[in-house]
Amino acid sequence: MRRAEKAERVRKILDERYPETPIPLDHRDPYTLLVAVLLSAQCTDVRVNQVTPELFALAATSEDMSKQPVEKIRSIIRPCGLSPQKSKAIATLSKMLVEQHEGGVPDNFEDLEALPGVGHKTASVVMSQAFGFPAFPIDTHIHRLAARWGLSNGHSVEKTERDLKAVFPEDTWGRVHLQMIFFGREFCPARGHDLATCPICSWAATKKRMREEARRR
Repeated sequence: MRRAEKAERVRKILDERYPETPIPLDHRDPYTLLVAVLLSAQCTDVRVNQVTPELFALAATSEDMSKQPVEKIRSIIRPCGLSPQKSKAIATLSKMLVEQHEGGVPDNFEDLEALPGVGHKTASVVMSQAFGFPAFPIDTHIHRLAARWGLSNGHSVEKTERDLKAVFPEDTWGRVHLQMIFFGREFCPARGHDLATCPICSWAATKKRMREEARRR
């Protein structure tokens, strides 16, 4: 089966199972989304959503956050892990937004990726979910599923992004990104996964991939 045909079948399954695609990270606006996505690095969305209410009660705008001591931010976000780096990034990017962008979050990749702690994946999430720009954020989970399903070879997240953008219609990128996250959590875990019983892996994964994953279980 060609990749384009496989992607179309995957998309139909995802649309059937997840017709609604709520954003997993609780937020109020582009700024709080940016901070929440930054905090989600190597941390679960559930944990981030447990931490951000206290953080945003302290400061929910770049102006207010830029006035907070890094130590105070760090004390709140510690459960998310990597708190020294993340707290410094949040404090610094908040000051940069105030000084360079009148307190707002820029709606372009160049300016977003110039902010500390904001890589291409974080910028893609903000561009897609806050501004409706066609982007396909690739995290480790999307990268893994794309390789399992034979939609990319898994050589790099950059390659995966190019491959998925090539086989899914542009106006579905943001939705499919979220649907893949939901599907991965419900049906396609990283470990202990039986590909033969998965609604997508059972027909999309190659025999070689199924043998490799069976050895890992």
